Amino acid sequence: MESANQDINLNSPNKGLLADAMTDVPVDNAARSAAPEGLTLAEEEELRSELAKVEEEIGTLRQVLAAKERHCGELKRKLGLTPLDGLKQNLSKSWHDVQVSNAYVKTSEKLGEWNDKVTQSDLYLSASSTLEDWNEKLTQSEAYKKTQETLSQAGQKTSAALSNVGSVISRKLGDMRNSATFKSFEDRVGTIKSRVVGSRENSTDSLHSPSGAGDKPPQDNAPF
Repeated sequence: MESANQDINLNSPNKGLLADAMTDVPVDNAARSAAPEGLTLAEEEELRSELAKVEEEIGTLRQVLAAKERHCGELKRKLGLTPLDGLKQNLSKSWHDVQVSNAYVKTSEKLGEWNDKVTQSDLYLSASSTLEDWNEKLTQSEAYKKTQETLSQAGQKTSAALSNVGSVISRKLGDMRNSATFKSFEDRVGTIKSRVVGSRENSTDSLHSPSGAGDKPPQDNAPF
């Protein structure tokens, strides 16, 4: 008991004696892991053994799954399938699964039943017949017919007015081109154009001909 109460010096040459003394102490299995209530030690050991086997199988299955996924990716790469194609396939499959699911089928059936009940109800039929009566009365009323005739006449008058305006403009342009003032203006423009072209031709000929050397002989300057 005295040795247990003494301070332990880690630098002491006797520091290994404590570890040796602890190895001689028996370990109680109940203190190491208390068995669950209702299980014996034998049943606990059997369950622990089964748990170890299941965990080992899970690890093996994970390795197999990883290898399968790598092989699947290699096959998709050789076939030219992109991740987008895989996403589309997954979405299509998910939507198909949703459509065939019990919840979706039941919801569709319920909506169909509600639609039938609504369309066959007295309130819906009464509202539909009332709207049809209002539409028929409106289209057959004098005000509606007068409004339709007025709009039709307005459209016809507008088309005729636009046609008359186009004819008047064409006629005015023809009269202006045949007038004496316009012809005199065309003659003046033609005369100015011919003068400009003639002056350009004369200037071109003067540039190519010698500068009057053959017409007038050079004069020597007489000395004073």
